[in-house]
Amino acid sequence: MTSLDRDAIHARLGEITAGRLERMEAFEEIESTNSYLMAQEAPSPGLIRIALTDNQVAGRGRHGRVWQSPPGSGIALSAGYTFAEQPADLAALTLAAGLGVVGALGSIGIPGVQLKWPNDLIADNGKLGGILTETRPLPGGAIMVVTGLGLNLRLDQQVVSELASEGARPVVDLAGFAGELPCRNELTARLIEGLCATFLEFEVSGFSCYMERWAEIDWLRGRSLEVETPASRLRGTGAGIGADGALLVVTESGEVSRITSGTIVMAGEPEGVA
Repeated sequence: MTSLDRDAIHARLGEITAGRLERMEAFEEIESTNSYLMAQEAPSPGLIRIALTDNQVAGRGRHGRVWQSPPGSGIALSAGYTFAEQPADLAALTLAAGLGVVGALGSIGIPGVQLKWPNDLIADNGKLGGILTETRPLPGGAIMVVTGLGLNLRLDQQVVSELASEGARPVVDLAGFAGELPCRNELTARLIEGLCATFLEFEVSGFSCYMERWAEIDWLRGRSLEVETPASRLRGTGAGIGADGALLVVTESGEVSRITSGTIVMAGEPEGVA
């Protein structure tokens, strides 16, 4: 049985989010909350649909990577929304959603989470979670988006050790980072509110209104990087993001490169940090 109570979560939603909620489903087990919503009928414009679980058995990250959520170890939550017209900077929605999640965590007394372009939540220099946005064009120029969040709550230490032995970036969980695990239903309600607010704000203002907030918690800024893109691999220093959400990297030759699609394969300490 899932530890997430749909009715209890709904009761904790604010008036604006509750009024925008078209449907919310909580699953004892599901392959992927993102895949489930992507296969459903698109939400009515301006309304959101939610699928969530604490037992996701075939979640996906970027480039089809597996994102597992063993029973009780985390929250897998996906939010579906329909934009009546496709935003010009839709590719940056994942970044905006990350800010919504960080804000939600802060609202329940968990500050200090940072964002690593394009989709990782970072705490204590380890991966706390990840975000994936998928899209589906609709007739008349509308577009359906599904933004999924995987958040580590309390990980089995054997899993953490196995990942470390494989050379993966350290993973952290909310229980360890915050020192105490918040009420799961309250946490989930705040996360839903954060994603809902992101959709509504993004539809009106696009990504430009998020630039300043991103700069405040940009984990890559000032770090030496190695980035693998579809065309090449480059080295340089993180220099923030562009107005369209592209990663900016100052290369070894001093030029500024814009990365719209790529994978960070190495990130060092910020400049000036031993």
